[in-house]
Amino acid sequence: MTTMTDSSVREFKMPDVGEGLTEAEILKWYVQPGDTVTDGQVVCEVETAKAAVELPIPYDGVVRELHFPEGTTVDVGTSIIAVAVGDGAAAAAEPVQEAVADTPATAEAEEPKPEGRQPVLVGYGVSTSSTRRRPRKGAQAPAAAQEASAAIQAEMNGHGPAAPAAPAAPAAPVTGDRPLAKPPVRKLAKDLGVDLATVVPSGPDGIITREDVHAAAAEPATPEQQAAPAAVVPAPSQTAAPASYDTTRETRVPVKGVRKATAAAMVGSAFTAPHVTEFVTVDVTRTMKLVEELKQDKEYAGLRVNPLLLIAKALLVAIKRNPDINASWDEAAQEIVVKHYVNLGIAAATPRGLIVPNIKDAHAKTLPQLAGSLGELVSTAREGKTSPAAMQGGTVTITNVGVFGVDTGTPILNPGESAILAVGAIKLQPWVHKGKVKPRQVTTLALSFDHRLVDGELGSKVLADVAAVLEQPKRLISWA
Repeated sequence: MTTMTDSSVREFKMPDVGEGLTEAEILKWYVQPGDTVTDGQVVCEVETAKAAVELPIPYDGVVRELHFPEGTTVDVGTSIIAVAVGDGAAAAAEPVQEAVADTPATAEAEEPKPEGRQPVLVGYGVSTSSTRRRPRKGAQAPAAAQEASAAIQAEMNGHGPAAPAAPAAPAAPVTGDRPLAKPPVRKLAKDLGVDLATVVPSGPDGIITREDVHAAAAEPATPEQQAAPAAVVPAPSQTAAPASYDTTRETRVPVKGVRKATAAAMVGSAFTAPHVTEFVTVDVTRTMKLVEELKQDKEYAGLRVNPLLLIAKALLVAIKRNPDINASWDEAAQEIVVKHYVNLGIAAATPRGLIVPNIKDAHAKTLPQLAGSLGELVSTAREGKTSPAAMQGGTVTITNVGVFGVDTGTPILNPGESAILAVGAIKLQPWVHKGKVKPRQVTTLALSFDHRLVDGELGSKVLADVAAVLEQPKRLISWA
């Protein structure tokens, strides 16, 4: 990952932070030219097609140059930061006059990798020294956990989506110490055009939260801000358009990171696997009652209990009764690969795009264990710490489109999977129950499957079994 341009300067290259990834976007630099860094210190955060990860520097020294500004997509293997080490560190510690380069640095000569500790990612490998960060000005305690995105909360707890934020005023120049905020909050502020230096923090130890950013965005603009040219503000889930674009009538959003990978995967899936989607409308009144009962059960104290938990268990039961649905198509070998395990994917909408982390070996978990795994999955997603490994190896997926108030949809398969279940909104509707029309809790399920390996009979059986369990959840006991 490193090369030597002279005896005292080392170049740190963009590593492959996933399996076979070719590029990553620099989200945030934590150091600037002239800063002293230590072995294992995180110097930047990057976003790949799978997740956002932090990169530690593998040696001691002084930052000489940052080759790329924030927001740049860099190919794996390209040098991103130069650090003066050894005798050159003292000279590099003098005030740095050069600004961060706006264009890629020229290619450096390759040399053998130095012996000893090699660069490792946060959470990957074993560090031979303690990991330390450069102290932020004004910081007095470790930052609190990142604020949850409204989309992920809605996806998992069954509530509707949060109301969109009000249009924001253009950002004012940054002055004073660097405000304390987590990367997702900084990105939200950037998207909304909010200057973090003007935001009043409400989090522990002066941490700026998402609510603080939204509140600042809703405040009237100052006279200085009102004098600035008007601009079209993109949605929170988008990236602001470059200044060179004409933003008076339209906004251009670069496609990269998670959204770029998702788009490519969905196009490949849609035009490779022949999709078939079947629908069923089901009375889930008893399931909703069971959810309320479980919330009062001491065995589920502290666990996340919601309709998604029982829907997930119903799908696992249906797969157990119809194991051929849990398979994949091997084009090269011309074989159907039946999986004897279920890695259950849960689709979640985030500001960076759709991610689908999965619960490993979900088929072997009891209902309380499944509730615990769902809670852990949600907490990790809320903190923006979903790892690439957590999004690999899925076999079947659930997507909850009902949180947006829609009845159902026709979901596209995740590549390598044979089925995906979409859950619509649960609504109180007139329903014929025991010969009489009564108000009942009703939802619509949609199951898409790969027709190369799943015929109509098998797909219908799986969907019917899921519906039967949700209509009569006592079947969980006899079928599980």
